[in-house]
Amino acid sequence: MRKALIVGAILLMAGCSSTIETTYYQLPAGNVAHISSSASGNPPMLWVEQVTVPDYLAGNGLVYQTSDVKYVIASNNLWASPLDQQLKQTLVANLGKALPGRLVASTTPAEQHDTLSVTVSGFQGRYDGKVIVSGEWLLEHQGRFVKQGFDVTLPQTEDGYDAMVRALAQGWQQAAQQMANSVASLN
Repeated sequence: MRKALIVGAILLMAGCSSTIETTYYQLPAGNVAHISSSASGNPPMLWVEQVTVPDYLAGNGLVYQTSDVKYVIASNNLWASPLDQQLKQTLVANLGKALPGRLVASTTPAEQHDTLSVTVSGFQGRYDGKVIVSGEWLLEHQGRFVKQGFDVTLPQTEDGYDAMVRALAQGWQQAAQQMANSVASLN
């Protein structure tokens, strides 16, 4: 009788407990542009040196802003790889597409190149159904420095983390296009 009660209690607890599913997200990576050398020589190079994020974005959890001063970091909706790495990889791909004729690289090139460093200060969903992608970039071009901020706010078209990640990727692509337009205007 006692064994039956113990087994019944265990089964009841197992039936009542629920497992929380962990979901992993990766920014969509776009196609990488391929550039071949022409007869006139190597294409101008742009090295994406780094993309940095603040501590609250550097963890595994996606970030959702619930008020003007409160942020929630998800514990079961996580980035599949570190966010700074994803941002750098997608930035290289987006700049490569937006700057035809220019070689955009994430590794240190051996020859003369421009250098781009990006600091992301906001990359989260928000309580009003929008996503925020903000920060600043610094470009070293022929010994001169150009610094500019970016601030993209987009509506999230659907509810949920999938839609939030897609909207964040779209915002990051728009920020990359702004950077590309500035880089292109220097030449």
